[in-house]
Formats: sequence, C-alpha cells, structure tokens
Amino acid sequence: MGLFNFAVDKNKKLDRDPTLYNQMPNGLFIDCPYCGERFYEKQLGPAKVCPNCGYGFRLTAHERLALLTTHFVEMDKNIKATKTDFPGYAQKLARAKHQTQMNEAVLTGIATMQGRRIALGIMDTHFIMGSLGAAVGEKITRLFERALKERLPLVLFTASGGARMQEGINSLMQMAKISAAVAEFQAAGLFYLVVLTDPTTGGVTASFAMQGDVILAEPHALVGFAGRRVIEQTVQEKLPADFQRAETLLKSGFVDQVVAREDLPATISRLVAMHGGKS
Repeated sequence: MGLFNFAVDKNKKLDRDPTLYNQMPNGLFIDCPYCGERFYEKQLGPAKVCPNCGYGFRLTAHERLALLTTHFVEMDKNIKATKTDFPGYAQKLARAKHQTQMNEAVLTGIATMQGRRIALGIMDTHFIMGSLGAAVGEKITRLFERALKERLPLVLFTASGGARMQEGINSLMQMAKISAAVAEFQAAGLFYLVVLTDPTTGGVTASFAMQGDVILAEPHALVGFAGRRVIEQTVQEKLPADFQRAETLLKSGFVDQVVAREDLPATISRLVAMHGGKS
C-alpha cells in the first residue's frame, strides 16, 4: 500500500526514489466530485459511474448516445452559433468545436431505443458548459417540430450552465422559443420526457427542463436556477449539503424518479410504451 499512497498524493514530501514518481502515469486514480472517494479510473466503466455513491460523471453527448441507442440519425448537424462581437467568443467556439467534434452544445436526431423510435436530444457540458445559445435553441425547437410532425415521443437529456450570455438577448429568447414548441407538442397529446443530468441550471431549468410530462434525474445530479453562493449571499444562510441535488428535488415533488444511469434505457422505454410509443 506504500506505493499506492506515494503514487496518488503528489503533494507529500518524496521519501523514496524520485524516479519512481516520474515513472508513475497520471490519471490512474480519480476522485468522485460528489462523495470524494478516490478509486482506480478504470472502475468507472463505460457508463462512468462512481462505484461508491452512484454519481454519474459528466458524459459527452456521443458517450451517452452509445449507452442509450442502437440506431441514431442526426438532425441539423450544421446549425452553428450566432456570430457576435463579444470578446473571445469566436475563439471559445473554435476550441469547443475542436474538443467535442460538434458544432453546438446539443445533439439531436431520431433514435431507436430498445426497439422504440423516439426523437432524442442530448445536451453536452463539454461544449461551453452546454450553454443555451441561439443555435441550441433552434436545434431543440426543430426537434420538437419534427417529433410533432411524425407523432413521436421526445426524450431530452438536459445538461447546462444556463443561458449563453455572449449572445445576449438572443440567448434568453430561446427559453420562450423552446417553451412555445413544447406547449404545441404537448397540446397535440404527445409525450415529452426529460432526464436531468449534472448539472442542469439557469435558464434551461427555468424553461424546458421542467416542462416534461415525466421528469427523471440521475443520482446526485445538481439541478437549480441560481448557484449556491448567490443564494447564500442573498438569504444570508448556509445551505444544506444536499441542496439542489436530485434526491432533494424528488422529495420536494419537482422530480418524478431518480434513476441510475444503467437503468435509464429500460426505464425510458417502459415510460414511452406506457404513453403510446410504438416500435
């Protein structure tokens, strides 16, 4: 165990041969951001779930897609962000595109999940924290319009830091734009299922993330509008540790069920079938 302790704690004074330290690869061990448990990185598995507390590490849209579906046809891949003069925004977009191989912070299309055809949207925090800009709003709106036209159930995985303020009012208007598409979709009697993932915050929470007919959440997902520090400064009180976590929202009636990541495909398929989804 001495080598284990030596390898994972680089802040301690080296009392062994420093060449051993230099030879030890980085990234062998990882800390869970929720429970703090340290474990071997390969224990995460493809689903990237903490083996101690069940917290789901943040996935890219394509990683989540691989866990959910057997067939997927992407829509509106080439829709891109609105150009603005906000300092550094063009460079930030370029980095995000390079890192994610996506043009925007949401992946949309028509999928087959456990034999059932659905409209599927997956937000990706790796693209400027999944922020809601004009292109994201347009892609999600078009997904609802396509699902309405083909009378498909729609499943949306939310993950976002909120509105993309580099785009100003164009970003904020997406909340109303998508909400109008949701209302038209639900008025037609079609099924809208939301899965809240870590984190879902800001304008996304204040609009379409909380408008589903059924709202699921992954274990310990952070869900809220304003951040913890802002609220604590406003109310002048220390908030409890489980504040804005999925389990607290379940107790308060904002979430219908907290579902482990590995159980999501079966749970979604069952709910889609219950609400008229067809193979």
